[in-house]
Amino acid sequence: MDETTTSETTPDLRSQRGLAIVAGHGKRIRQIVGTTYLVPSQTNESGGYVVKVEDGTCTCPDYELRGGRCKHLWAVLIIRCEVTMPDGSVATGERSYTYPQNWPAYNRAQCEEKERVQVLLRGLCDGVVQAPQKTGRPRLQLADVIYGATLKVYSTVSGRRATTDIREAAKSGMIEHAPSYNSLFRYVERPELLPILTMLVEESATPLRALEQKFAGDSTGFATNTYNRWFDHKYGEEKKEQRWIKAHAMVGTVTNVITAVRVTESYEADCPELKGLLATTVANGFDVKEVSADKAYLSNENLVAIEAVGAVPYTPFKSNSNPSGSTDAWNRLWHHYSLNKREFGRHYNQRSNVESTFSSVKRKFGHSVRSKCIDAQYNEVLLKCLCSNLTTLVHSIHEFGIEPKFWMPQPEAA
Repeated sequence: MDETTTSETTPDLRSQRGLAIVAGHGKRIRQIVGTTYLVPSQTNESGGYVVKVEDGTCTCPDYELRGGRCKHLWAVLIIRCEVTMPDGSVATGERSYTYPQNWPAYNRAQCEEKERVQVLLRGLCDGVVQAPQKTGRPRLQLADVIYGATLKVYSTVSGRRATTDIREAAKSGMIEHAPSYNSLFRYVERPELLPILTMLVEESATPLRALEQKFAGDSTGFATNTYNRWFDHKYGEEKKEQRWIKAHAMVGTVTNVITAVRVTESYEADCPELKGLLATTVANGFDVKEVSADKAYLSNENLVAIEAVGAVPYTPFKSNSNPSGSTDAWNRLWHHYSLNKREFGRHYNQRSNVESTFSSVKRKFGHSVRSKCIDAQYNEVLLKCLCSNLTTLVHSIHEFGIEPKFWMPQPEAA
C-alpha cells in the first residue's frame, strides 16, 4: 500500500491528524475483526468510521472523495505500529496488550484449590508457637484456632455454618481438636493475635521470592457493621457514619501475592506506611528491583528508602510538585518522569496489580468484616489477606511449578 504525502520534507496534514486521534482518542479505537477497526469521529461523539487496513479503505467522507489515505487510516496504522511518517520518523501508538490466561493450569488450580489450601494452611500453622501453660484448664492449641478461623473466612460463611468444614479438617488430621465457633470468636477478638496473623501473611508469600522483583503499594478500605454517632448541636439531631478500616499492602506484580500488610483506621495516611511495607518485604528475603505507587506516596523519604534497597521508584508527580527536590532521589525521578514519560508509564502501569489484588480479595472473601470488636475487625482483614495468599500459592503451583515450603531459612545476601 503506497503512502500518500504532500512532499518529502513536510508531513502530510492527515498523518498529523491521525497522530492527534491516537493521542486524544486512541483508547477508543476498537478492533472489530481481523484488520477491520472502528475509529471514533472527532466531531460526533456517538459516531465512528470503519477502517479496513488490508484494503486500505475507510467509510469517512474524506476517503470517499479523495480515495487516498485518510486520518482515520493513519490512526489505525499508528496504533498497529505499521507506519513510517512522511518525514522518515516511525510513529507508534500505545498498543493494546492482552494477558492470555493459561486455562489448563487455571482449571486445575480451581478444581484443587480448597484441598490444597488446607494442606498449605497446615504447613503455615506448624510454625505457630504455643505459649507454655503451667496451671489452669488446658487451653486450645493456638495453631488449631488460627486454622479454624482461616478456614471460616475462606468458606465465606458464618462461624456456625463453617463448623462442618472445621470438623472435617479435624477428622482428616489437619488439626488436633475442632474448636467451637464461640471459641473462634473469642480468640479472634484478642489483640495479641494481630502480630501472629501478620507474620503468617508475610510467611505465606515467601515461597514466591524467586518470582517477584517488582512491587506495588497501595491501600484499600473494608466496611464494618459499626457506626460512629454524635449529636449535632447545629441541626439539633443525632447523626452517624459507618466506620471502615484500611489495609495497607505491598504486592508482587507477577503473582499478586501480598508480601507485607498493615491494618489501620480509615483516617490513617497512606504515605508514611510505604517505608514499613518495603522494609518488611526486603527483610523477608525479596529482591526488590522496582516499586510503583500512586501520587499519595510521593515524598522524599519514600524515594530515598526505595533507592536505599537498590530499587527504582515509579511514583508520578503531583501538579504542584517542584522540580528541585531536597534529595538526589527526587531529582532523578523528576528527570526520568519528565524526559521518559512513555517508559515511565510502562513501569508505573504495574501498579494496577495491587488494585487487582484488592479486587480479588473482596470478591472472594467479602468487601466488609462481620466482627464488631475493633481488634477482631483487624484480625479478620488479615485472615482475608492470608486466604488470598494461599489461593495465589495454589495457582502458582500449577502455573509456575513451584513447591511451597514454609519456615525455611532465608538465602544469604550476595
